[in-house]
Amino acid sequence: MATLILVRHARTAETGSLLSGRKAGIPLSAQGVREAKALGERLSSIPLAGIISSPMQRCLETVEAIRSTRGTSVSARPSVEIEERITEVDYGKWTGKELKVLAKDPLWSTVQRQPSAMQFPDGESLRAAATRATEAIRAWDARFKDDEIWLAASHGDIIKAIVSEATGAPLDLFQRIAIDPASITVIRFGSERPTILRLNESAAGIESLFAPKEKRRSLFGRLRGDN
Repeated sequence: MATLILVRHARTAETGSLLSGRKAGIPLSAQGVREAKALGERLSSIPLAGIISSPMQRCLETVEAIRSTRGTSVSARPSVEIEERITEVDYGKWTGKELKVLAKDPLWSTVQRQPSAMQFPDGESLRAAATRATEAIRAWDARFKDDEIWLAASHGDIIKAIVSEATGAPLDLFQRIAIDPASITVIRFGSERPTILRLNESAAGIESLFAPKEKRRSLFGRLRGDN
């Protein structure tokens, strides 16, 4: 059975404050570049049989950092293949808005309490986004041989949906999962059932969870709503 490494892109200047969504041209911040490099170092010894990525710039920059980390030969890494189905949720009119403003919208409660019922204004539904992403991941995983390891770079809500499906939990529970910037989640899709081997594993130590609020935000951003 193949093993999937799910990577959330590293931080941008908007992470934790704006709902970036599918806005183009959002690069990693200076902190995000450092996070991506650290992520590359953590994965430098892992042989990857395949790499796919959301087409969003922040994901592609994160993946390139993984491929070009010191001590890792880019030529030894597979080329990055773009997979549109694991791109960010289309948040429609919510795209680019401040999270603190969106939190006052009546629909915010639906996102938090019953995400399966959420249809973003002029965008897509969370259920549709979850379906396209999980179908893509399952299809890609079937391409790899037993014992091969492959990597997919995506976004917080998309990864939470994939994890929810793998655990058999309904989409309405996916807000109980935290997926931080530059974190790693590892899933092995067995012939009988998927197994979550790692979840939201971050370079930030466990002490970051108990740091003062301001420092905690600087370490790994808000635990919900950052994109």
